[in-house]
Order: sequence, then structure tokens, then C-alpha cells
Amino acid sequence: MSDQKLPTRAEDFSEWYNQVVLRAELADYAPVRGCMIVRPYGWALWENITAALDSRFTATGHGKIARRRIFARACGRDAWRRRRAG
Repeated sequence: MSDQKLPTRAEDFSEWYNQVVLRAELADYAPVRGCMIVRPYGWALWENITAALDSRFTATGHGKIARRRIFARACGRDAWRRRRAG
């Protein structure tokens, strides 16, 4: 565990979050730049969070949905139209 002081959330939220995840051993950096590998405790936490949310959504009559518009906004409309057409 690192003895370095964590930045505050107000100073640098992104770095604070990354350091909390790394120090709690929920994930590690992957060999691919910009990627992280979720460790077993991190995966268990993720599964518990999604199960709790799924049960709450189901209780209110909501279902799961995947929206392609998110892809369109991330890649630009032209790229999305080309992919859709083809």
C-alpha cells in the first residue's frame, strides 16, 4: 500500500478515484494504455451493485435496454450511419 497522501476529491476527483480503486485492490492497470483489469473483489462489488439496482428497477416495472444512440454520439453521426448502412 502506498504511503503517499491521497489528493482530495475537490482537488482532483479523477486521480482520487483511481488511487482509491488501486489501493483497495479493486482493479489494476492493464498492459494496454488506458485500460484497467477488474480484480475479484472489484468484480464481486460490481455484481452486487448491479444486482441491487436491477432488483430496484424491476420492482418499479422498468426493464433493461441498450440504446444505439450512445454509440452514435460517441463516434459521430457519420460513422454511425456508415456502420448502420453496412
